[in-house]
Amino acid sequence: MDAVDTAASQQSQRRPLARIRSGHAARLPSDRHRGLPEPRLRIAMLAPPWISVPAPGYGGVESVVSTLTEALVRRGHDVTLFCAPGSVSRATVVTLLEKAHPDEIERSLFEVDHVAQAFDRIDHAALADRFDVIHDHCGFTGLAMANRIDTPLVHTLHGPFTADTAAFYARHGHKATLVGISHAQLASAPPELEAVGPIPNPIDLQTWPAQEQKDDYLLWIGRIRPEKGPQRAIAAARAAGVSLVLAGVIQPGQQEFFDREIAPHIDGERVRFIGEVGGTAKQSLFAHARGLLMPIRWDEPFGMVIVEALACGTPVIAFREGATPELIVDGETGFLVEDEREMATAIGHLPMIRAHDCRAWVSQHCDGDVVAAAYESVYRSVMRTRRPLEVGSLA
Repeated sequence: MDAVDTAASQQSQRRPLARIRSGHAARLPSDRHRGLPEPRLRIAMLAPPWISVPAPGYGGVESVVSTLTEALVRRGHDVTLFCAPGSVSRATVVTLLEKAHPDEIERSLFEVDHVAQAFDRIDHAALADRFDVIHDHCGFTGLAMANRIDTPLVHTLHGPFTADTAAFYARHGHKATLVGISHAQLASAPPELEAVGPIPNPIDLQTWPAQEQKDDYLLWIGRIRPEKGPQRAIAAARAAGVSLVLAGVIQPGQQEFFDREIAPHIDGERVRFIGEVGGTAKQSLFAHARGLLMPIRWDEPFGMVIVEALACGTPVIAFREGATPELIVDGETGFLVEDEREMATAIGHLPMIRAHDCRAWVSQHCDGDVVAAAYESVYRSVMRTRRPLEVGSLA
């Protein structure tokens, strides 16, 4: 255990950090609480067909699926991962399509083909190999058809609610147990929707390096789009007189925005653009940054980059949008601000944030084993009730 982990453990024991304001899924009664051993679960983990698990570069849902799957396997469960070709896991890996489809995301042809084949295998499994539960991360097809399969289905809500998706969930949400990832996300759900949680997205904390001594740069990372705020991060960093590293992929249709708002400021010193990064290079960027800037202007349902930064002991400065107030303890793991001017001021206060506070918060709320335990409770509840169940959140 390194110095940051040791300090984080001591800090957690001495003064528990504020819980995520959106809470976790309540832990439901189980055999363990009655003094009986809980049986191992057989779980069908249904990943999207677009990108391998874990993703070689950017892949938000794929990273969540990978971390949760590995945690469940470590905890002794029998997990079969239905996923895109090229996936690697300690679980039993089953690929259904001939190739991944990273450039055809949300094409119904491939999603329907992928889910239908998975359902066929689950339905036709021998009696001894029957699954206890399906955990669906695959968009919309699995949920829409959940009442056509005998195995109970848990569906994680990974995206925001729009007018179209809200109408879809209003029609089909009763067919499975839904799990939200933040209160901000669930606040915009259709009023009739019942959902468990929220349960935050997981991270394998031990695979992320903790770093107390920081370099003298700020980091912005994400997809290059106006609502993600790379242009606002540049303005804040320049006002504070600190260099900024921009990392991310230019989204389709956003080249004009990049050329107009971002490119003129890139000089290789005060503002650097390094494109998309992954793996150890991405982790090193997070670990050595003075702070992560997240000047978003949309209701992001979670914000995994916040958790990744905090895991490395790197504080986060973010606008009060979406789930950011649930992921950042203002003044303790970062700062919540209203605009670029306040962000520039907060940059000057980053030295007051302690790396071990940031990492301890992640350990308490988002580590893979913590999240896996919450999902285990949901799985067992679904197995008992075999219908969607509303549960409260922990204080």
